[in-house]
Amino acid sequence: QVQLVESGGGLVHAGGSLRLSCVVSGRILSNENLGMGWFRQAPGKDREFVAAITWIGGSTLYPPSVEGRFDISRDNAKNTVFLQMNSLKPEDTAVYYCARGRGIIFTDVAGVSSWGQGTQVTVSS
Repeated sequence: QVQLVESGGGLVHAGGSLRLSCVVSGRILSNENLGMGWFRQAPGKDREFVAAITWIGGSTLYPPSVEGRFDISRDNAKNTVFLQMNSLKPEDTAVYYCARGRGIIFTDVAGVSSWGQGTQVTVSS
């Protein structure tokens, strides 16, 4: 059993920044190369891929909608993954979910094995 706990959401003006954190706990092996990442879901919309990172090596993936504005990173020693969000836009408003992959990296929900509970990010115009 693995638990993911997010923090760092909140309300910010357009153009501002927020940093989300996700701590992973439970049955984790230090040499397990399972990807970590973030999705978001706005009301009435499907859950959308935001960013992912390989646990070993730190290779990253982003969709065009956030590339250049968002940065995913991890601290392996603390079993924590971060999402630095800059130049936020009102359309970034959503519940953000931390995710742990079934493999080394993922870009869709089918590649996720565990989810956090979500943290609200609201960007005002």
